[in-house]
Amino acid sequence: DIALFAGTEGAKGASRQFGWGAVEKGALVIDNGDDFRMDARVPLIVPEVNPEALQKHQGFISNPNCSTIQLVMALFPLHQKARIKRVIVSTYQAVSGTGKAAVKELEKEAKDFLENRDTKPEIYPHQIAFNLFPQVGNLSKEYPGYYAEEVKFIRETRKILGEQDLAISATCVRVPVFNAHSEAITVEFEEKMSPEDAKQMLRNSPGIKVIDEPEKFLYPTPFDVSGKDEVFVGRIRKNPLFPNSLDLWVVGDNIRKGAALNAIQIAESLIKDSKN
Repeated sequence: DIALFAGTEGAKGASRQFGWGAVEKGALVIDNGDDFRMDARVPLIVPEVNPEALQKHQGFISNPNCSTIQLVMALFPLHQKARIKRVIVSTYQAVSGTGKAAVKELEKEAKDFLENRDTKPEIYPHQIAFNLFPQVGNLSKEYPGYYAEEVKFIRETRKILGEQDLAISATCVRVPVFNAHSEAITVEFEEKMSPEDAKQMLRNSPGIKVIDEPEKFLYPTPFDVSGKDEVFVGRIRKNPLFPNSLDLWVVGDNIRKGAALNAIQIAESLIKDSKN
């Protein structure tokens, strides 16, 4: 049996209360929450990136954070060609990542604003309609000045890519978009990487779709990507400041590939392995 856990994280969450108990009773657990992602016993899996890590599971597998998934999907094909030295990422994250209540809050605040009514945020610390703020999650104690989502980027990306010393920094911003996260990424490589080579490698990578014709105003947007399974990459260009560096624009549906689809792909991999 395969048990999929999602929802509340922390001591009151289902995975903390019942996850390892389910493993003891013979189930294979796939957890979409944050509680065990950095546990040394638990592989953190993106099937297109590190499927070999599944072989080491002890009955419990973690699904990475939504924004981390789309980041490593874009980085991994390039990392295979020319080892990545440094990553700087800024995110523009949709309210669906917080849940249905946040989606409803954005709807209500937008309507109140347009109808000239006062509104009071309940889910977020500030009004999200016609606004944005550089906070996703709570402040980190381990990384002073960083919020939780930014720390997840650092730790999870290193674990998935198997590069514990990878230099990576993140700034995560909540924006008034209903669904699909966007990321502006600067990647520095140890060797030269041309935009043309990067485009070709990404086009040949499973789960990636390249839309990159800026002269025709063609690049991924959250509106167009929402509801789709692939991770979309565009604006692939040489960075003018850093050597051997590229700038990328990456957009993905945080509910699909960023959560549900990735978990189902893990389950499919487990089923396939059990038949071999």
